[in-house]
Amino acid sequence: MPEFRLSQISDTHLARRLSKLTHNFDRVRDHIDATRPDLVVNSGDLAFDGPTNRDDLDYAKTLHDALPVACRFLPGNHDIGDNPTQVGPPPPQPVTEPSQQAYRAIFGPDRWRFDAAGWCFIGLNSLVMNTGLASEAEQFDWLASQLGNVNGKPVALFLHKPLYLNCPDDPELAASAIRYVPMPARSRLIEMLGAVDLRLVASGHVHQRRDFTYGRLRHIWAPSAGFVISDAKQEVIGIKEAGLVEYRFQPDSFEVRHVRAPGQIDVDLDSLFGTASKD
Repeated sequence: MPEFRLSQISDTHLARRLSKLTHNFDRVRDHIDATRPDLVVNSGDLAFDGPTNRDDLDYAKTLHDALPVACRFLPGNHDIGDNPTQVGPPPPQPVTEPSQQAYRAIFGPDRWRFDAAGWCFIGLNSLVMNTGLASEAEQFDWLASQLGNVNGKPVALFLHKPLYLNCPDDPELAASAIRYVPMPARSRLIEMLGAVDLRLVASGHVHQRRDFTYGRLRHIWAPSAGFVISDAKQEVIGIKEAGLVEYRFQPDSFEVRHVRAPGQIDVDLDSLFGTASKD
């Protein structure tokens, strides 16, 4: 395959009771129908409250099943719960083995690898990192086996949480620790990825569009397809807008296009319930 076209959506936060977010997803579906990429990746937070409302996961899966092209999924904190950090309080809704099992029963594997257009694509469950759960060790073992047979291909990594804000050694401040892959799992992950030709890290979670390069590694933060978070609730890091990201991969190169689906609106989280929580 000389070219592979991939569309990344993220943070759809779907629930039957939230019609504004379903509206935005419907506009994304129409855009995907018009552009017909080879694959869609949803990089997490498919549902609004998956850990406590199984119907949110079921509803999200039903809507994704209506997409006109194949789709791969990764879990977000609103799907399976959040991971602990070295600083700050523990998450109010921590990820558990049962919550991961419930997610997998609906969406399938929470990690994956495939090759296309001369590239190796890897998706990871970033929420299990730093938990000490058996699934964390299993994923690191699986990743080591996958990286061992990349055979020199450039690698594109997809996960829910960004690796870091600006660089690998960013301090993990209490206010932002929940936003990125937590330490010390982050250091271990970066060390493992140093053995391959990693070119792209694509994530979501922050509900802000961002595109930057550290060294020769390009970081793409997909915006939420569903809603934005007000400046009063979250500082500005990138661009606050609803949208998606489109990629074109060719052997040894790739292009990125930042887009909004026609008809998507910037729903403010405060307008859904009159209050908001971080990320």
